[in-house]
This record gives sequence, C-alpha cells and structure tokens, in this order.
Amino acid sequence: MSYDPSPKVQELQARLTAFMDEYIYPNEKRHVEEAEKIGPWGVLPLIDELKPIAREQGLWNLFLPESEHGAGLTNLEYAPLCEIMGRSLLAPEVFNCSAPDTGNMEVLARYGTPEHQKLWLKPLLDGEIRSCFAMTEPDVASSDATNIQSSIVRDGDEYVINGHKWYTTNATDPRCKICIFMGKTDPDNPNRHMQQSMVLVPMDTPGIEVVRSLPVFGFYGMPDRASEVMFRNVRVPVSNILLGEGRGFEIAQGRLGPGRIHHCMREIGRAERALELMCKRTMNRVAFGKPISENGVTLERIAESRIMIEQARLLTLHTAHRMDTVGNKVAKAEIAMIKVAVPNMTGKVIDWAIQAHGGGGTNNDFGLAAAYAMSRVLRLADGPDEVHRQQLAKMELKKYR
Repeated sequence: MSYDPSPKVQELQARLTAFMDEYIYPNEKRHVEEAEKIGPWGVLPLIDELKPIAREQGLWNLFLPESEHGAGLTNLEYAPLCEIMGRSLLAPEVFNCSAPDTGNMEVLARYGTPEHQKLWLKPLLDGEIRSCFAMTEPDVASSDATNIQSSIVRDGDEYVINGHKWYTTNATDPRCKICIFMGKTDPDNPNRHMQQSMVLVPMDTPGIEVVRSLPVFGFYGMPDRASEVMFRNVRVPVSNILLGEGRGFEIAQGRLGPGRIHHCMREIGRAERALELMCKRTMNRVAFGKPISENGVTLERIAESRIMIEQARLLTLHTAHRMDTVGNKVAKAEIAMIKVAVPNMTGKVIDWAIQAHGGGGTNNDFGLAAAYAMSRVLRLADGPDEVHRQQLAKMELKKYR
C-alpha cells in the first residue's frame, strides 16, 4: 500500500518544518546551555517561550487521536510529523508531544473519570503541568512487569501506597503535578497479570520523596529527567484508581504500544539528522589529500545508513497502519519488531556520524553525544530488546505448533 501523506498531513509537515527552521534549530545551543546550567530540577525558560508560539500556530497535541483536544490524526498520519520533531531533542516538549506526558494523557483520556480529566488531563493538554509514570523499580527486574513489589493497600476510603521507584521520568520537574503509579493491590492473585493496579497520585501528597535525578550517560535533564522516587505511606482517595483494581497490567500494555511507536518515529528523525550531519562533515573535511566523503569506508557507511533508515521507516509506517486498522493488541508483533529494529539502527547511524566527526563527535558540540545517549536508552525503555525478541520468537514458533 501507499504510505504517502495526505494533503492534510503534507500541510502540517510544511508548517512543522518551517517552525523547526525558525525556532528549534537556531535555539538548540541555548537549550543545551540552559539544561546544563539550570539542571533537571528547574524549568528551562526557552521551553516556556516556545510552547505558546507552537500552540498559537496549531502545532499542539498532534499525537492525540480521536479527541477534540488534538489534531485527530491516526498513527500513520502522525508518523511523519513525529519524525520531524525527533530531529531535535528540544522539539517534542515544545509541541506538547513528549514522553511520558503523551502516554499519561492517553491513559487519562481512555480510562480517567470526568473528575480525573478535569483535574489532570485538561492542564496536561494545555501544557500547564507535567506528569510522571512510576513503574520501574531498582530492586527487581522490571523487564518483567509482574515483578513489581510496590503495594497499594485499601484502608477505608483511601489507598495506602508504599514503593521505591526509579527512572520515573519528569519527577524532578517542578511542573510535575501528577503521577500514575503502578503497584500491587492483590499480590496473592494466582493470575500474575491481575495483581497490579494503577492509581493517580498528586505529587504534593505527603510521603513522596524525589530522592535524586539520574543522569543518562552523564546527561541531566535533556530531555529525560530520569528520577528516583520513594513513596512512604502515601494516602490517596479510592476514587483515584484507574479502571479498577487488577487492571494495571492491562492499562500498561495499552499505554506502551503508542509510546513505543512514538519513540521509534522520533528515532527515525534522529537518524536522518545524524546522516545529514555525517554527509556535511565528511564533504568539508580533508584527510590525506582528499575529502573524507571520498573514502571507501565513508561511502559504505553513508549508503548503509540510507538503506537502514528506509527499512526502519517502512516497518514503522507498516506498524502504524496495523495499529490503526487492527488495533494495538493484534499489531503487537509489529510493535515489538520496530522497538528492537529502530533504536538499534539509529544507534549505529549516530555511531558512524560520531566517527566521522572525530573527537568533536563526542563532546556534544554537534548534538551527537546526547542523541546517541537517548537512542541507547531506548533499547531498555518500554521493554528491553531481549524481551521483545523473546515475545517475537514465541509468536513465530506458535505458527508451527
């Protein structure tokens, strides 16, 4: 089938590209400087300056399907737009399209009560607050989500929450006002996938301690404000439960499908940017009497990069189409494939781009070091490669049983 964008998407592509040229790329250096100076515990002034401009131009909440608050785009329509945003680590938050807020907004839109949506979804959609998602724990292998040890115990009209979480993105952000917390309400249930629940926890609730910011390969807060958080006897109303007790794993699977493909869409943009930088750099650098671009190894790497990017893009578009037409659950094999293939591809392309830049490629003057760090993280985030490969192999073997 054809994956050519519709006229509506082409128009959004043009507007988004123009915004990137005018506001994003010229401000990337300032973004890095502010992130390094202010750190993950503060608000970057640049973000607050650019968000209102993006919203005024209608480049806002493009990720959210079937909603009066978003652009009403399908996954397939959103893919080329998300790819454009992925070219810069600065861009996604400016358009209110950054993780984990996108996934949390989708959870609230699907499973939240009208009261939840009024209190938390609306300000998130308006870009007034941020949110976090507390699932991963340091004391267990979180690649198996049923391992979660945090407890959610009912006490009258309240739940009492205890747990130790980390890689809780956004928790250090002073604008982070709401947490979606995953823990066990029924740890003795023989069905391991019915033990967990998700509950909404306001971040100003007594008993929450944001212990520290966790650097990602030495980068703090750009853009992943990974954090370690303790929850000690945190009390919230029973009405804060999402969908009902024992439905946490179900919500997680519904949340992670779109999150995974959004990451992959952005990764393709990141790879395109790295290839562009590699081509320009090698054409303008001379070694041993000729431009580096004329060396056989460079030509091979450029060609291989183009092949790998196109393969990854087509697989991602196919996955988006499957999610739109048969649903996330049926498209789980395709989602698993892109989650393995795309970050690995991007990491390789960025690695070659770093090599082409020499020492400068490692110091982030060209943005490659931070891009590489984020791409490497994505081989772990939302499920490690090994888990996705295992699931894929089991699905493949099932065809022959």
